[in-house]
Amino acid sequence: MTGTGQKRAGPAPEDLARGLAAMAVGATGVFTKTVVETDVYLFGGITGDLYRNHVDEEYMRRGPYGGRIAHGALMVGYMSAASSKLTEHCPVPIVSYGYDRIRFIKGVRLGDTVTVEYRITEHMPDEAKTLAEVTCTNQRGEVVAAATHIMKFV
Repeated sequence: MTGTGQKRAGPAPEDLARGLAAMAVGATGVFTKTVVETDVYLFGGITGDLYRNHVDEEYMRRGPYGGRIAHGALMVGYMSAASSKLTEHCPVPIVSYGYDRIRFIKGVRLGDTVTVEYRITEHMPDEAKTLAEVTCTNQRGEVVAAATHIMKFV
């Protein structure tokens, strides 16, 4: 029953087995995007984060980045896009359970092309979850962000 506050049971064992098979350890999803000014302004407008690091070129030109940088949370959005590419053919429903150890290692400049690799590293069948390592690199092969992602079969 939905809407009554009752906790819904997890997936049936056969569904969990099919889901884990579809999301095998080592399975990888990739998403690539060149970050442009429109991305930064639309993201800033949606979230309300129009901090000067993202919108004030003159201010940021004086710092170590040499200009504006994209939002770290935008990189998390790109991580989500990579996980979606991997899970789009999963035969059972799977949802994001959260990100751990997110790190924004280098600034992402407007014009940088970011490639996200999302790789399943572990199954946790007792909890109906998978773990994945997620790495964002720029066009120079530099890691700009990284995280661990947890997915849950529902």
